[in-house]
Amino acid sequence: MALTLYSHWRATAPYRVRIGLNLKGLPYDYAPVNLQAGEQHGGAYSRLNPQELTPALETDDGRVLTQSLAILEWLEETHPNPPLLPADPLDRAVVRAMAGIVACDIHPLNNLRIQQQLTAMGIDDAGRLAWTQRWINDGFAALEPLIAAHSDGFAFGSQPTLADCLLIPQVYSADRFKVDLLPYPAIAAVAARCAEHPAFQAAHPDLQPDAKPK
Repeated sequence: MALTLYSHWRATAPYRVRIGLNLKGLPYDYAPVNLQAGEQHGGAYSRLNPQELTPALETDDGRVLTQSLAILEWLEETHPNPPLLPADPLDRAVVRAMAGIVACDIHPLNNLRIQQQLTAMGIDDAGRLAWTQRWINDGFAALEPLIAAHSDGFAFGSQPTLADCLLIPQVYSADRFKVDLLPYPAIAAVAARCAEHPAFQAAHPDLQPDAKPK
């Protein structure tokens, strides 16, 4: 299967999908979309994904999938091994809840378009940082006891799941925004474990073709 992932190196939503593709062992072509330059607005990418967000995943028959969670669920359904979701329905619900905290409660409040809107409203750097830290901390405070209760190396159990695909990009974002992980030892431990895993290493923003040099 030939897959093309439309991605931006530092954006956390496509980062999730890169992890999922790597965990599934699926090769893909990387098509960069420069969000800072506005390449998502108008032009070829806007026709591909009218929502003008990343990621988008194009299949070999030209169909286009959007929304990172939908893409990861599709990967799970079409390539079930290794699994990203546990076998037990209640366990799957816990993993999905972990992922939902990131995808629904943290990320939408601090992604690029929100940062741009806060700037347009006259919010200064300190105000935007405080805003972003607040929502990351709120989400991590909810995630920490869930992970502490269910982790055996990874967010849920001893193997990577959908929850890790969501968590690790959010930890990367937390580091960017100077969020202290000291209050979240379970999250920090999972992040350290994932940093040793080849699928997570290969997905890291700094290793993507469009990454900006530090």
